[in-house]
Amino acid sequence: MRRREFITLLGGATVAWPLVARAQQPVVPVIGWLTVVSLNATPVLPLFRRGLAELGYVEGRNVSVEYRYAEFHPERLPALASDLVRAGVALIVAASGVPAVLAAKAASATTPIVFVMPTDPVQIGLIDSLNRPGGNLTGVAALNAPVLTKQIELIAELLPNPAPIAAIIDPTVEAADLESSAQIAAQTLSRDVIMIHAASDRDFESALTSAMQKQVAGLVFTAQPLFVSQHQQLAEIVARYSIPAVYAPADLAASGGLMSYGASIYEMFRRAGNYAGKILSGAKPADLPVELPTKFELKLNLKTAKALGMSFPTALLVRADEVIE
Repeated sequence: MRRREFITLLGGATVAWPLVARAQQPVVPVIGWLTVVSLNATPVLPLFRRGLAELGYVEGRNVSVEYRYAEFHPERLPALASDLVRAGVALIVAASGVPAVLAAKAASATTPIVFVMPTDPVQIGLIDSLNRPGGNLTGVAALNAPVLTKQIELIAELLPNPAPIAAIIDPTVEAADLESSAQIAAQTLSRDVIMIHAASDRDFESALTSAMQKQVAGLVFTAQPLFVSQHQQLAEIVARYSIPAVYAPADLAASGGLMSYGASIYEMFRRAGNYAGKILSGAKPADLPVELPTKFELKLNLKTAKALGMSFPTALLVRADEVIE
């Protein structure tokens, strides 16, 4: 081989080696995060990331996340879900109840989907069974309807006067079961329960004004995504109206709410992070049983009670899992 040909060949090889090295670098999987809430309303993200990290996946190191926010416009979810599928994500986390899950499911029958939702996924036909979901969906579910019944019972116990109780419900997300549960609780307690709708944070003031006009004794907020994601703003508005309120899930009494009852939404998202990690490691959604909360907690906030000029009865204090001072 002539010297000039050898140098040319060597130079070509020198250029090729870095390309081969780059091609051999591991591909970082991408998770799609799909939610109806807004960018600044995601208090659960740190817990999801913690759950991922427990399975060895750290965002920015060996996994990345593509975020899609519908900004409280559920009609945008299908397009956002399709965008994630086109981007080739390894899985989609449907992080805000049934509308997000339905959008993700419609966008792909093969992309794994991990959901966090406040209703029974079997009852609404999303999966075959809790133990063996089948298909490409699994996740964590909390049954909000029975929780709402318990919330109404708790605030009725705290406020035994005959004035009505208002249940604040987002009509755009799984509202029918919640309204049915509220009506059942009303009949059981022989207490009027008024349903007041709020479909966005812009409706909070009008919902509270309506409750005050109806002279309700107290409020009940469901664990729907709107109220969970905007819990801090909600607690501040309720405090201005000086009206007792019980929230779900259990985590929200620490944000200034008077009482909270339910499962921990933060724990649910940590478990969703675990499931996402398992799927990235090769598990199939069809083989991962849907998890239901096993613990429901009652938390009371003494500071808020004092600001309202009221106190908790001993029976409630004894049953509380946590009393915040």
